[in-house]
Amino acid sequence: MADRILEMTKTLEKRELMEQVLDDMDLERERGITIKAHPVSMLYEAKNGEKYQFNLIDTPGHVDFAYEVTRSLASCEGAILVVDAAQGVEAQTVANVMLAMNQNLTIIPVLNKIDLPNADVPGVCKQVEDLLAIPMEEAIMVSAKTGQGVEDVLEAIVKKVPPPTTDTTMGTRALVFDSYYDAFRGVVSYVRVFDGEISDKHKIRLMSTGKDFEVKEVGMFIPSMKKMKVLRAGETGYIIANIKESADMKIGDTVTRKDDLAKKPLPGFHEVHPMVFSGIYPVDGSDYEKLKHGLEKLSLNDAAFTYIAESSVALGFGFRCGFLGLLHMEIIQERLRREYELDIISTYPGVIYEIYLTNGEKVVIDNPIYLPDPTTIDRIEEPFLKATIICPNDDIGEMMNLIRDRRGEISHTETVDGNRLMLTCHIPLNEIVIDFYDKLKSISHGYASMDYEYEGYRANDLVKMDILVHGEPVDAFACIVHRDKAVGIGRNICKKLVDEIPRMQFAIAVQAAIGRNVIARETVPAFRKDVTSRCYGGDISRKRKLLENQKAGKKKMKMVGKVNIPQEAFMKILKSD
Repeated sequence: MADRILEMTKTLEKRELMEQVLDDMDLERERGITIKAHPVSMLYEAKNGEKYQFNLIDTPGHVDFAYEVTRSLASCEGAILVVDAAQGVEAQTVANVMLAMNQNLTIIPVLNKIDLPNADVPGVCKQVEDLLAIPMEEAIMVSAKTGQGVEDVLEAIVKKVPPPTTDTTMGTRALVFDSYYDAFRGVVSYVRVFDGEISDKHKIRLMSTGKDFEVKEVGMFIPSMKKMKVLRAGETGYIIANIKESADMKIGDTVTRKDDLAKKPLPGFHEVHPMVFSGIYPVDGSDYEKLKHGLEKLSLNDAAFTYIAESSVALGFGFRCGFLGLLHMEIIQERLRREYELDIISTYPGVIYEIYLTNGEKVVIDNPIYLPDPTTIDRIEEPFLKATIICPNDDIGEMMNLIRDRRGEISHTETVDGNRLMLTCHIPLNEIVIDFYDKLKSISHGYASMDYEYEGYRANDLVKMDILVHGEPVDAFACIVHRDKAVGIGRNICKKLVDEIPRMQFAIAVQAAIGRNVIARETVPAFRKDVTSRCYGGDISRKRKLLENQKAGKKKMKMVGKVNIPQEAFMKILKSD
């Protein structure tokens, strides 16, 4: 759709066009998803003969990148709602429409892929009206592949989306909705100017920190960066100032001019807190500084991603990182490997738990190794989500079993149309961070979609499970699990570890334990030298004596021997499910 709009407005020549032109990351092209919001400015000559400037932001759709959508919507007056005529309304569509409605944006409904043989135009129109309460009489029928109906979308923007308004009494104000770090020019900020104007001669102030900087360059995205003389109210573009430190620029901040100070900052958007936590460590310890540098740059243009330094006995020095979800975690790790050429290992993903102690104190932890002594704990509370799942009618039984298996409760079932149902359920976040989404897609053959929102904390029978190798706990494998599921998870980890730990001269016990109670055990067998091979005759007592000596030696070795778990074992266990 974005490609066709760029083509119709002649923003790009035909020779410059390629598929997914705004998705400039390799990962976006490979997976067929949008990860980063992409701004682009264009000129359109309408049928009434007037020329209009459009500032478009192409946003992601996946629930893990909802923060990108929130940031973009805060900068806009209208939204084009693109619904797939073959797929219908998805759970993410419902969530993103609610965000747009909360911002009071003008919504233009567009039905895409009407050229497909399995497109169900009347059915999908009814879904949009029933689920989203958006009248579909004026919906635009489009095939972005062939270009059919795209001009109608542009005309609808001219007629329905109000032009940006400005308040000259408020001073100069621009909202920072994204940024990235350039090795040669420092921090590049993506802004939407609401009031006043900013040029390369001005000095600016960041309202959250009060720091002043001199503007070196301003410009717009057409769709690559193009230098301009000035950015005026209503326009979207970029500002390059002499900002060298990544930490100085905060996404959601208001930029104002030093000679025309804003009376109050723009509302911006609410701060999003990470939901899933995982440790990221360099495989080679000498890459620690390189990893730190990479995380710093990634956190600059992804305000939902956080990191703090931590160390592990098994893995050395690394960072505890926070993500919005598992896809978000995957993308960050993949970007570290590709963009910064780092070889990394990540620990088992976990969530934030609230621990209430018997003395009335509350402790918040995101790493199982910081769990207080069990005797001092009154209760442990875990985060719950309210999830919306839209799936085909035929898969409802298996979907309900999956939700119950993950300790979820189904509160509401609603019919979307003759073929699909919408389930509303309440489920612990810890149960969906690993492979829930994969199972969901597998059960429904790819047709189900899911969206979720944070609901709050609930108390549950949760315990810390340690993995002991030769009697020593390995902190990298520690996790907090529900008591009913602890045996199965512990047995699974022990079996995998036995396959990875190299055999030694003595037997090695691999155990899963809750406190002092061992709940699962596997044994790495010892190497056994055939000490009786020299005895080719004589009394049996000679052989027995040699075997007893060997047994005593192994017993002594077991007492003093240490087991070194190779790096490959951590990598295989932690990278598997």
